[in-house]
Amino acid sequence: MTLFTSPPRSICILRLSAIGDVCNAIASVQTIQQQWPQTRITWIAGNAETAFLRPLLPSVKVIAFDKQLGFRGIQAVWKILNNQYFDALLHMQCAIRASLLSVGIKAKYKLGFDQIRAHDLQLWFTNVKVLSPTSLHVLDGFMAFTETLGLKQQTPTWTLPLADTDIMWAKAQLNEKPTLIVAPAASKTFKNWIVEGYAAVIEHAINKGFNIILTGGSGKIEIELGDNIEAMLTHPVTNLIGKITLLQLISLEKEASLVLAPDSGPAHLANAVGTPVIGLYAHHNPERTGPYNWRQYVVNAYDEAIKVETGKMTNQVDWRTRVKDKNAMQRITIGEVISRFDEVISKEELCL
Repeated sequence: MTLFTSPPRSICILRLSAIGDVCNAIASVQTIQQQWPQTRITWIAGNAETAFLRPLLPSVKVIAFDKQLGFRGIQAVWKILNNQYFDALLHMQCAIRASLLSVGIKAKYKLGFDQIRAHDLQLWFTNVKVLSPTSLHVLDGFMAFTETLGLKQQTPTWTLPLADTDIMWAKAQLNEKPTLIVAPAASKTFKNWIVEGYAAVIEHAINKGFNIILTGGSGKIEIELGDNIEAMLTHPVTNLIGKITLLQLISLEKEASLVLAPDSGPAHLANAVGTPVIGLYAHHNPERTGPYNWRQYVVNAYDEAIKVETGKMTNQVDWRTRVKDKNAMQRITIGEVISRFDEVISKEELCL
């Protein structure tokens, strides 16, 4: 189904969170901008995501939604929209909160996921169901929205105007050596790999001539994880966990040689700026949530974990099935990650 044969006047994007998904959604928004440059785009996002998006998408009107305010936060967004009418709403988030927010967004077409991908009652709040692509990946699901609008199929790309000040700051953190960024913490603790594992890989990378930078947010779990890793090392590293902004993080990843991260936002940020990523996955299928252009470098324990938990192969379970075992990440061995590291630095020619 194609909705528009000529560029619509205005489109609203509804994707509130999380940083990794928002970063992936940027590719679909920039596809619209590239093919329909005159179409006005409004994006409704969470507070942290808004601070990230505004500098990177200066021609998009980004409206902040404060989920802490509950229904008052929803009403605040409706007030800002002031009865604005859109040609299409791209409802890209399956969450009751997002669907309730969509009720007050006036649009001729309200696009949402089809029965395969929709959940949390999203089907009730949309009048156009976007056909799921054959690919499992979340980003391909976002790109399907652009095809339903009537855009030509396009490979996802990102053009991110990072501030000169952030790039200069990032370069100041580097030296003449290749740099490995280790972002050890995910939003959910069970997605984190073991301290001993990170420390062993870091020591191996140092012995290979790499400069190491630890990065992450300011949460207690993230800071403690970084401190515990650092305490196990015999060589000094730069620990920036809790000390940088998201825009500094993505700038740092752009200037780095390689990123090591679990299923988390930093993996997708690195992907967006073209830096190779070694993703560590056990709870979610990396073919669905892995760093889009670097899935070949994922260390994948998901297939084994899902087989043990369900008795089925990955292709026999629902596409979004999550491994429930909180210790699943321990299936990833130190040897596997070190071997993948050596493979990547050889293929990407990252050695000194």
